[in-house]
This record gives sequence, structure tokens and C-alpha cells, in this order.
Amino acid sequence: MPYRLIYAGLALLAVAVVALGVALAPEGDPVELPGPIEAVSPAPGETVIRQAVLSVDLDIGYEATIFVDGMPIPDAQFVPATGVYTWAPHANSAVMTEWSTGEHTVRVEWLKVSGAPEGGEFEWSFRVH
Repeated sequence: MPYRLIYAGLALLAVAVVALGVALAPEGDPVELPGPIEAVSPAPGETVIRQAVLSVDLDIGYEATIFVDGMPIPDAQFVPATGVYTWAPHANSAVMTEWSTGEHTVRVEWLKVSGAPEGGEFEWSFRVH
């Protein structure tokens, strides 16, 4: 009788491990980011919660203008030493006060601020549920 409980426990553990693997696995295929962009969050195609923070990590020496759903984000926090921009909807935002459910599109336009001028843009979408 005790061996049946052990087998049942091991089976439940195996099901839990598989379920966690599926739930925590990244969505979609990896996306190649253009040169000066080191990372973005939420990732392209990702589904996030309403409290998500948008972040764009650029190489040092670049500045960016960020657009969410076609609207420029004038109040993104920027740390020049790291090249990271962050923004989340907030009560005083002219763009939006909270993420609405559904798909959102982000466009980043960058410009190199030292040396030869170099610019570009990258656009991606993510979902809020």
C-alpha cells in the first residue's frame, strides 16, 4: 500500500514539473534586435500583466525617442550611464494612465549622439491581459 502512495506522489510531481515548464517557457521564437538595442521588455510577442514596465536598453552613446501605440513618451526615465530607458503608465502621464487589455505597439527611434551620425528604428508588439 505505501508504494502506491509513493508512485502517486511521483506522478503528481512529474505533472507539476511539466505544467511549470509549459507555464514559464518563453513565448515564440527569439527575436534578433538591431545593433544598438541590447534588450527590450516586454519582449516582442510576450503577454504581460497590467503592471508591466516598458524598458529599452541601448548601447551607450545613443539616445532614443519611444512611441507607444503611436504616441511619443515624453517622460521616460533615462540613465545615460547604462543607456536604459524605462516607462510605465501612471496617473500624471499625458499618454496613458494604465495599460489597457489587448495589443500594444512600441517603436523606438534612436540616434547616435557622438561620432558619425547613425540612426534607426525598431518596432514590436506585446499583449496585456
